[in-house]
Amino acid sequence: MTGAVPAVGVAELPDDAVLLDVRENDEWAAGHAPDAQHLPMSELTARLGELPDADPLYVICRSGGRSARVVAYLGQQGHSVVNVDGGMQAWQAAGRPIVGEVPGADPTVV
Repeated sequence: MTGAVPAVGVAELPDDAVLLDVRENDEWAAGHAPDAQHLPMSELTARLGELPDADPLYVICRSGGRSARVVAYLGQQGHSVVNVDGGMQAWQAAGRPIVGEVPGADPTVV
């Protein structure tokens, strides 16, 4: 990621980090971090009032690109936000837990 957006890797996430997953509904359903909150990037501006109250708020997507754009936008709005570099792909690669919403399917990152 560029230096313009605050970012951390999955390994540097604090244990008490509040995660905001900005992937679309199908991606979320396939697999997400157990305690993450979901607000798709495509709905963000209409649902700003639903942002978790966290300082900072850690934003995650599939690989880190969409979440970086969300972090840049929210940062301009005055929110304390940090991008999770590598996104859910890095989360899964690090062996972090993933839960899914699809009955009968193993949770995975799509």
